[in-house]
Amino acid sequence: MEELLNIGIIGLGGRGLNLLEVCVLPRKNIKVLAVCDLYEDRRLAAAESVVKAGQPRPLVCADYRQVLDQEIDAVLITTGWTPHIDLACEAMYAGKYVACEVGASYSIEDCWRLVRVHEDTGTHCMMLENCCYGRYELMVLNMVRQGLFGEVVHCQGGYRHDLRDEVAHGRENRHYRFNNYLHRNCENYPTHELGPIAQVLNINRGNRLLTLNSVSSKAAGLREYLVAEQGPNGKDAGLKFAQGDVVTTIIKCAHGETISLTLDTTLPRYYSRGFQVQGTRAMFCEDNRTLFLDGEHNKFEFRSRELWGNAETYLNRYEHPIWQEYLKAGIKGGHDGMDWLEFDAFFQAVIDNTPAPIDVYDMATWMSVSALSEASIAQAGAPVSFPDFTNGKWISRKPL
Repeated sequence: MEELLNIGIIGLGGRGLNLLEVCVLPRKNIKVLAVCDLYEDRRLAAAESVVKAGQPRPLVCADYRQVLDQEIDAVLITTGWTPHIDLACEAMYAGKYVACEVGASYSIEDCWRLVRVHEDTGTHCMMLENCCYGRYELMVLNMVRQGLFGEVVHCQGGYRHDLRDEVAHGRENRHYRFNNYLHRNCENYPTHELGPIAQVLNINRGNRLLTLNSVSSKAAGLREYLVAEQGPNGKDAGLKFAQGDVVTTIIKCAHGETISLTLDTTLPRYYSRGFQVQGTRAMFCEDNRTLFLDGEHNKFEFRSRELWGNAETYLNRYEHPIWQEYLKAGIKGGHDGMDWLEFDAFFQAVIDNTPAPIDVYDMATWMSVSALSEASIAQAGAPVSFPDFTNGKWISRKPL
C-alpha cells in the first residue's frame, strides 16, 4: 500500500482527532490536505497535529464543501450522527471515496438515499465499523467458515457501556448524544456487534435481515444520575429523557437465524459488546471469552466457570489470517488494534478503487436498525420489516 493518497477529514471531536493522530498521520503515504469542523478549537487542534506529523499545514475550514472542492482521493466523516448520511452522499456526488463513522439512522429514506447515490455515481462508501476487525470476532468468523460451529442458529450482541457522564454533560462538552437521548427512543448504536454478526451470518451476501421487534425499558438512569449530581432542584434534574435505559431488539433472518441486540448505556455497568454465537456444534461467549465445543466440553455443563477464558487457547489454531499477518507486523492504532485494521482495509480499497468490505448496502442495512426500532418501540414492540437495500442482489452476492 505505497501509493500516495490525499484525504480530507470532516468532524474533529474526540473520535475524529483520535483517528487522525492514531490511524492516519502515522502512515507515510497518506497526506491530509483539509480538516473541517464547526468549532474553531477542534479544527485548529487537528491542523496542529498534521503539522507536528511533518506534513504541510492543511486547509482549515468550517464549511465541508471546501473540503470536497480539494483535489483529494477520499474523505473521512467523523462528525456526530445527524449529518452522516447527508455528508456521505454529497462526498460521493463529488467523486470522493468515503469512510463514514458509525451512528444511528433517522429515517429509512435516508438509508435508501445512501444506496441510490452510490448506484447513481459509482462512488464507494465504507462504514468504519471497527468491531468487525476485533481479534475474537474474526477468530469466531474463521471458525464458523471452517464449519466448527456447525449450522449457526442464534447470535447476540450489543452496546453495553455506561455513558451517563458523557450524555449528561453533552451540552457542555458539545457531544451529539445529549439531544438524541433527550428526544429519541430507539436502538441508537446497533452496529458494534451487528457488524461482526452480519459477517458470521453472511448478511447481504447470501442471507438478509427480514424483521425486527424492539422494546424499551423506562428512562430512569440519567435522571437519577443528574439528581445525585445536582440535587433535586438542580438545573437539569427535571429533564425527561426519551431514551430508555435498556433497549432489546430481536431480528429474524431470511435463513431462520435470530439475532438479539441490547443497548444499555445509562445504568451503572461494566463495558461489554456481548458478542455471542451459537451453532449446532459450538458456542462462543465474549463476556468471559469462553468457547464451548460439543463433544469436548459437555462435561463442563454445570461447571462452566472452569472454561472461562479458554478461547485464548484456540487462537493458535483458529486465528484469522488478517490477525496472523497483523501480529507479525506489530499491532498499531486504537481499540486494541481494530481501528488500524479497518483503515488498512479502507485505504487499500481507495487505492484499488474497489467496493469496501463494509459497503453502502451494509451501512444502510445496519444503520436502518435505529429507525426501524424507533417505529417498533412506538408500537409496543410490533414487528417491522427491513427493506432489501440490495434489491435482490443479496441472493447472489458472495461472502467476503
